[in-house]
Amino acid sequence: MHRLLNSLALIALPLAAELKTDIEFSKPDGVSLTLDAYVPDGKGPFPTVIIVHGGGWVNGTKTSYVPPLFEPLTKGGFTWFTINYRLAPQHPYPAALDDVNAAIRWVKKNAKAYKADPNRIALIGESAGGHLVSLAAARGKGDTKVAAVIPFYGAHDIVDRSKTMNAVGENIEKFLQVKGMGPESIAKQKEASPITYVHKGMPPALMIHGTADKAVPYNQSPLMCAKRMRPGWHVKSSRWKARRTASARGTRCRSIKSTRRRWSSGCIRS
Repeated sequence: MHRLLNSLALIALPLAAELKTDIEFSKPDGVSLTLDAYVPDGKGPFPTVIIVHGGGWVNGTKTSYVPPLFEPLTKGGFTWFTINYRLAPQHPYPAALDDVNAAIRWVKKNAKAYKADPNRIALIGESAGGHLVSLAAARGKGDTKVAAVIPFYGAHDIVDRSKTMNAVGENIEKFLQVKGMGPESIAKQKEASPITYVHKGMPPALMIHGTADKAVPYNQSPLMCAKRMRPGWHVKSSRWKARRTASARGTRCRSIKSTRRRWSSGCIRS
């Protein structure tokens, strides 16, 4: 049923536009990484989004969990890409981050063929994907720098998350190849935390997080936001409260869609 719904989401896209699937964008250590690309009808170039799926760094594909994003991005006139990346424990950190960066470079290099605007690329990710896009945006420079980032319930400070939950967690242990909260583990968690790399001039961010989230504590997003608000950095912060949904991790709320539209209109559509 899950695969059927994903297929229907793709089939429902406007016929005048074009959906290209299973395009190889990188092959690290012989592992073929593919993406799907949606190209709007029209001349372009269009504002562009790279979508990074969740799955706790150990599960998921380019069509897992993220299909609810396809419709609003399509209707908004975006060129968008949804990507696969290598998963732990077979491919621990920083493999997944390297793959997100490889996708950014590939999209920029091939922007003309997909009517993408290399100067207006935003990253969107949910859960583990939210962590990865936040980390990629914080560390990005040169050919991996992006214009904006939208992390859905991402882990921005992994050390704080571990302390809040009184455990590192099985998936993070697999992702980072660590055990417990010893010095080496804490150092690795800091290395993989987006909050470690906060600096002046970072891409604007829209953070979306459910206050009842039990997998990634809500305080992760306010922590990251507060770190970005250093005096003299001329950073503005706004907070919107969306209507409660059945799931704290849901993305279908109209209020959230409205917030996303208002934010993207100023960040990557100008």
